[in-house]
Amino acid sequence: MTSTQTTSTTGTPDGAPYLEVTDLTVKFPTADGLVNAVSDLSYSVPLGRTLGIVGESGSGKSVSSMAVLGLHDARSARITGSIKVGGREVVGMDERDLRSLRGNTVSMIFQDALAALHPFYRVGQQLAEAYRVHHPSASKKEARARAIDMLDRVGIPSPKSRVDDFPHQFSGGMRQRVMIAMGLINDPALLIADEPTTALDVTVQAQILDLLQDLQREFNSAIIMITHDLGVIAEIADDVLVMYSGRAVEYGSTREILSHPEMPYTWGLLSSVPDVHSDTNARMIPIPGTPPSLLNPLPGCPFEPRCAHRDKVPGDLCSTTLPELRPGGRGAGHVKRCHLPDPDAIYEAEVLPEIAPDLAKEN
Repeated sequence: MTSTQTTSTTGTPDGAPYLEVTDLTVKFPTADGLVNAVSDLSYSVPLGRTLGIVGESGSGKSVSSMAVLGLHDARSARITGSIKVGGREVVGMDERDLRSLRGNTVSMIFQDALAALHPFYRVGQQLAEAYRVHHPSASKKEARARAIDMLDRVGIPSPKSRVDDFPHQFSGGMRQRVMIAMGLINDPALLIADEPTTALDVTVQAQILDLLQDLQREFNSAIIMITHDLGVIAEIADDVLVMYSGRAVEYGSTREILSHPEMPYTWGLLSSVPDVHSDTNARMIPIPGTPPSLLNPLPGCPFEPRCAHRDKVPGDLCSTTLPELRPGGRGAGHVKRCHLPDPDAIYEAEVLPEIAPDLAKEN
């Protein structure tokens, strides 16, 4: 640290990554063999920024993020690599320290709010408990007041009365707001949101995304947004990590990834998003095939069997050699895992005219 560098209240230098994941590998032994859920994953998130992690189901998004909270059973999961939160190593951390980390320094908004909230306890009781676990000196009255304040902050109408309601008395969008309130009740430095807008209508989805952005500005939290929806990523994320078959296949700023993607899998995700601004009859183009088995990883590029552009790579490189993450052709920090010699040219000539004809004409 230089003499001109300042340090935030979280103990990390201003502008430095608050979360640093390095070469993370997560494997699960099963009766059928070893499941390679996450392989050699590295990324970082500074305070005040949002990282979007995208990919199909089974790509390793949630598994990697649960590892940040130490939620995998150490008796069955085999975890190697490094996960540092505010400079503290999480891999190998004892359970007592992990409990002090969860819900306090790092919080997670789970995908299914109804399943995450206990049906037998009032919402206020659950919020107060989350607060008192990390503030043992707080009285029940203080914890209840904190719960009411958080419900008010996340936009729950009449929070003083609704604090005594049960989860089933809230709509899906309101339950998700309760989960956000629980995630933020201890002012965490890192918030992980796992598909927080799934199954919500578009108007409620927009409200939830606006709420997360407002609260991030208030608390200066680092946010990880896990989703399969690049439309959500375009709305909220500063940077994007694209995962496939447990690996990072593309990483960069949101602007760079959405405007100049260089990995065919990312092209496939973009092709699956409707272009509502187009005046033409552009179609959503699904990615053919299914993801590969995590029990028996392919020796080459994991996306090769589904890639429509593998014939542009000479020889059998795609099927025999796993491509390394290497710099993309444009923005600094943009990396991709692909053997294609000139993906940018292929995207503009072949892919963009199919998924966004109007934009292709402008280019």
